[in-house]
Amino acid sequence: MKTLFAFGLALISGPLLAQSLEGTWQLTNTKSCLQSEMTESETEKELEGMMGGNSNSSVAKLIVFKKDGTGQEGVFSVGKKKGSDMNSFQYKVSGQEILFTDKKSGMITQRLVIDELTGTSLKIHDAMKDCESKEFVRVK
Repeated sequence: MKTLFAFGLALISGPLLAQSLEGTWQLTNTKSCLQSEMTESETEKELEGMMGGNSNSSVAKLIVFKKDGTGQEGVFSVGKKKGSDMNSFQYKVSGQEILFTDKKSGMITQRLVIDELTGTSLKIHDAMKDCESKEFVRVK
């Protein structure tokens, strides 16, 4: 009897413990369709490392999802409090998709599929392009 009660409680509380999209996310990796389809040789991987392909830069692309269904995305530089080219947007989460909507009409302008959402990482791809992907880490 106790086992049944514990199992029922776990089923009910499971959705309540789901990770939240809300917060500030920094883009760490992006792959285009071309990059996804290419396979690199060991020599190419070594050369990319030596050429600075994986080097850290002083510019970060951030996306912020707020609790009220609005957000902003833009580029931040080291030493600056505000980002440049900040774009505001509205969004909704529907199942495993993030739907970006037009402020005036409410029409869906972009659909992103959530591949993975944890407390510290977010992986998404465009619903129309399965081969493109973006990876983010939570910064706030």
